[in-house]
Amino acid sequence: MPVNKSEFASHDWVVIDGSYGEGGGQILRTSLALSALTGQAVHIERIRAGRERPGLRPQHLTGVHAVQTITNAYVEGDRVNSMALKFAPSKLQSGEWTFDISAKRPSAGSIALVFQTVLPALLFAGGTSTVHIVRGGTHVPMSPPMDYIKHVFLPTLARMGANVDLEVERAGWYPKGGGAVHAHIHSLQKLTPVQITERGALKRIHVLSAVSNLKRSIAERQARQAQRRLNEMGISRQFIEVTTTSFPSIGQGTMVFLLAEYEHVVAGFSSLGERGKPAERVADEAIDEFAQYLAREEPVDPRLSDQLVLYMALAEGQSLIRTSQLTLHTTTNIWVVQRFLPVEFNVSATLGQPAEIRVDGMGFGTAQSR
Repeated sequence: MPVNKSEFASHDWVVIDGSYGEGGGQILRTSLALSALTGQAVHIERIRAGRERPGLRPQHLTGVHAVQTITNAYVEGDRVNSMALKFAPSKLQSGEWTFDISAKRPSAGSIALVFQTVLPALLFAGGTSTVHIVRGGTHVPMSPPMDYIKHVFLPTLARMGANVDLEVERAGWYPKGGGAVHAHIHSLQKLTPVQITERGALKRIHVLSAVSNLKRSIAERQARQAQRRLNEMGISRQFIEVTTTSFPSIGQGTMVFLLAEYEHVVAGFSSLGERGKPAERVADEAIDEFAQYLAREEPVDPRLSDQLVLYMALAEGQSLIRTSQLTLHTTTNIWVVQRFLPVEFNVSATLGQPAEIRVDGMGFGTAQSR
């Protein structure tokens, strides 16, 4: 049964300052995920206080309501522009769930970010869950593309014991959205720690150049530019694979995604097209990201380190990663995790620099989830 209002008032709250550090939606998403996992009620204040449009936006509410659905939670403050949210979970459940990004209004809100909000809890829900996230964005600004989630994040999480199958049925671009993703999340008992300290030998670079409802020649121009840039960087053609494709979608869009596969790690870099941006510039932006990573020796790309810290804290034993750049997203995420879990991260560097991130995970298990 959902938490009732009288029980809601009696909770001991984990209080989170939503303006801390990076001060964006990641604080909300991580707080909701850990509240769902641990059963701790959370009160998030000053949500996105430093943003041009502060408070909860429609895409954030989709994440709130998704976690509310899987935990039968009692919620206060779940409205657009709200600066505070109280969330008290009841019981975490596995099952088949559909989360509609555009349920209340048309939106290209990020499917990846909703997926990342519910994933930690459903991994420990005691049974396999099927998740459908529909009518949203798969390739939108301020969010990792679903290609990154499928080919970088999930394979790395699999090294820790997580078994998640994910398929993108339809792409969703800004502003129309309309994307659809389906995932099967297999429950586990505990996560094993991860050690990623060296890249090892380069195995392959795969460049994906894609369009929806635009001329195929745009994808081909993007691909040629990416190939040319990689060759100029001294990367042998034998390591480079290039694919051009058209994604089914109700909207228009274009992107480049570069997957770098090494002996001990995978890394991903991407760029989105927009009206007036030449195809060659789309490719250049993704290649420039990769070039920054290549100039350093640390194996974990900045986006992946941000996404891994929660799972490192949950794992049983010591995890250690070396990232090519410590970001404010990562340090903020660490701060939130430490508010919920009895762990302490050791971070060896300052923002913008390569860093070593170490933590003795608590060994969270399915029996501890609410």
